[in-house]
Amino acid sequence: MDLKNYIQAARLRTLPLSVSGIIVGSFVAASEGFFNWIICVLALLTTIGFQIISNFANDYGDGIKGADDNRVGEKRLVASGVISPEQMKFVIIITTVVTLIIALLLIYVAFGKDNFGFSLFFLGLGIASIIAAIKYTVGKSAYGYSGFGDFFVFVFFGLLSVVGSYFLFTKQVNFTVFLPSFSIGLLSTAVLNLNNMRDRINDAKVNKNTLVVKIGSEFAKYYHYYLIIASFLFAILYVAIKFENPFQFLFVIAYFPLSKHLLFVSKNVDEAALDGELKKVALSTFLFGILFGLGLVL
Repeated sequence: MDLKNYIQAARLRTLPLSVSGIIVGSFVAASEGFFNWIICVLALLTTIGFQIISNFANDYGDGIKGADDNRVGEKRLVASGVISPEQMKFVIIITTVVTLIIALLLIYVAFGKDNFGFSLFFLGLGIASIIAAIKYTVGKSAYGYSGFGDFFVFVFFGLLSVVGSYFLFTKQVNFTVFLPSFSIGLLSTAVLNLNNMRDRINDAKVNKNTLVVKIGSEFAKYYHYYLIIASFLFAILYVAIKFENPFQFLFVIAYFPLSKHLLFVSKNVDEAALDGELKKVALSTFLFGILFGLGLVL
């Protein structure tokens, strides 16, 4: 067993995007006087675990279905034969067990013994997150093959990540926290949409009916514009409601590279060339999370 292969399959470059929602939710809670470093670290580790499970499962699911045989971009380990399906299944199980242990510790630290209802609810969310991570490409009813990936990314990377982490600190929900959760959810969905635009031709050949395959490349571009522009507007609305100082507009800096990215997408005719844009959007989302949060606490 070569550890380097499993590190590659874990796709560490996807982790900054996955923790962006936790960062925003934690900063929003801190700006309201609620924060706990232990909860923050455990929430980050739990989310990283979910993302790695998803990456392993995606490698496994697409690999055994042949969806990665002619893919563009970084090679997949099961499809290339470097890791066998059995080995990948074993690693998925181990990663799931470790992530569940961390999640249980997080729930205990956040709610203790006195909030059993909250603990049970968040345990359910954790299990749902693991199921969603695996079912994206694994199984006959994999939702990534029927165009529902965008919805699940928006819910889990945006709503659940931001609002859920905020609740771990505060034990309450303020409707305004949904606004930055929409921003993170939309930006995360934009990363998936970009990935699906890049893979549209191959996905159509292997019956992976992503939303892009269903609506076509031209409408996928318009959809992409909406995702990024709407994310900006929701963040602006939150700041308008909560405005206290100009530092709250720091997040606007993250939209400079995103604006350049939208221009690239609008002019692009070679879908394979979109591969280089994935890192830009993912890192811009992470930058948005950091700057948005800093603007709230400065």
